[in-house]
Amino acid sequence: MVDLTMARLQEGMLILYAVSLVFYFVDFLNRDTRAQRSAFWLTVIVFVLQTCFLVQAIIMTKHIPVLSLYEGVYFFAWILIGLSLGIQLKYRSSYAGFILNIIAFSFMTIHIFAPVQMDTSGVGDSLVSELLFIHITFAIFSYAAFTMAFVFAILYLLVYNLLKKKKFTSQFNRLPSLQHAMTGMKVAIYIGIPVLLVSLILGIQWAYTALSDWTLVDFKIIGSFLLIIVYSALLFFNRSGKIKATDFAWATIFAFVLIIINFFLGSKLSQFHFWL
Repeated sequence: MVDLTMARLQEGMLILYAVSLVFYFVDFLNRDTRAQRSAFWLTVIVFVLQTCFLVQAIIMTKHIPVLSLYEGVYFFAWILIGLSLGIQLKYRSSYAGFILNIIAFSFMTIHIFAPVQMDTSGVGDSLVSELLFIHITFAIFSYAAFTMAFVFAILYLLVYNLLKKKKFTSQFNRLPSLQHAMTGMKVAIYIGIPVLLVSLILGIQWAYTALSDWTLVDFKIIGSFLLIIVYSALLFFNRSGKIKATDFAWATIFAFVLIIINFFLGSKLSQFHFWL
């Protein structure tokens, strides 16, 4: 009975989130202040509810729930919603928040309507350790940083095309400048690379300590190192002037596709990464 009630509450939270996205879209099209305000406060309600569910899970499991792919998806969505609210409060812009919320909504939907069996595919209590916890948490935060880079890349290309076509609509003033979008993109990548690298180092150390049968030649490990190389190369080529700003933005978007592949497909093909 309790599980059924919790499921209904989460479905209700998802409905509120969907309504908030509708208001965001209305504001995007018509620059409607009331729609923007409604969307923001609905998102706040969703974030509070999601935080309550997260706290409850922490109390029940005695750890932050990131030790399975099922849990990691929920924690990732929670981070993205928090980032979107922070951006809207600081920059008074709903566009970056709108895109982030679409991504977060997708991940939350995956979590809520995923088969229950996903929850049992985690590492289990016997493999829980502080090292493993930090490794997974850092990995999720790095994915959140790269998601931010993806959002700013989209905004950069949007502003660039509007400037090129000289389409200065009423919504144009609410978009970030090309410089701000580029700065946001680079800062997010600068944060994501070292955080993911630290996660990999900690994960390898944990594997040496906790696992008797594992190898570095693993799809998830190789994919994660590839992501670091790809994003580092993007920064290097952009800084050296070998790729222009628009190409850098497009490359950042394509690199995010690799993030998604590594997040989901990497976990399925990995020999021991059953959780993230």
